[in-house]
Amino acid sequence: MVEMRVNASELKGEGKIIEKLSEFLREKTGGDVNTEGKNVIVKGEGEALSKKYVRITVKKFLHKHELTETFKVIGDNEALKIKERKLDEED
Repeated sequence: MVEMRVNASELKGEGKIIEKLSEFLREKTGGDVNTEGKNVIVKGEGEALSKKYVRITVKKFLHKHELTETFKVIGDNEALKIKERKLDEED
């Protein structure tokens, strides 16, 4: 069984956004999805739980909720992380 963590600690916005992310991942991956504080943990088997697929699915979630201008998805060895983009300020 594969376990993938998505750290959504920087994800801000409307209320219950982490629950919405959890439900979206459950629909798209078909895996067992749990929420642990600001982390979403996806467990299961198959190609639907590859790191690449989960990353693309999280990007789709951000796009669906119009958050792609503010947030991006980065990955490290153990988990994916939703990170706030640094916006260039114009003078």
